Amino acid sequence: MARSYRDLELYRQAFLFQQAVFKLSQSFPKEERYSLTDQVRRSSRAVGANIAEAWSKRRYEAHFLSKLTDADGELQETLHWLRTAYSCKYLSKETCETLVNKASELGRILGSMIANHQRFCIAPPT
Repeated sequence: MARSYRDLELYRQAFLFQQAVFKLSQSFPKEERYSLTDQVRRSSRAVGANIAEAWSKRRYEAHFLSKLTDADGELQETLHWLRTAYSCKYLSKETCETLVNKASELGRILGSMIANHQRFCIAPPT
């Protein structure tokens, strides 16, 4: 069992994903700095942040599950912004597909954690 959210493969993959999104967003046009660039960076960073926050709420099953579903929502938002960037021709098809595939893998891991969230919860002291 993981001792920290940093021990979770899900968190490690989410962190790598956010870094990949950050790196590619550096090439977006300057006029997108306060719109698309900011949005895709924010949502990609929120995936891992919500996983970290969920970990601290494992004592409360409903809160834990809620934060995991928030992470999934942020992942879906990131996919929206990546597809938007592709439509605007800021990303190549190959780059977009690579990131969408990474996001899909994150989604599978996250979905499994959501489906089995009780395994990660800790019982409150009695």
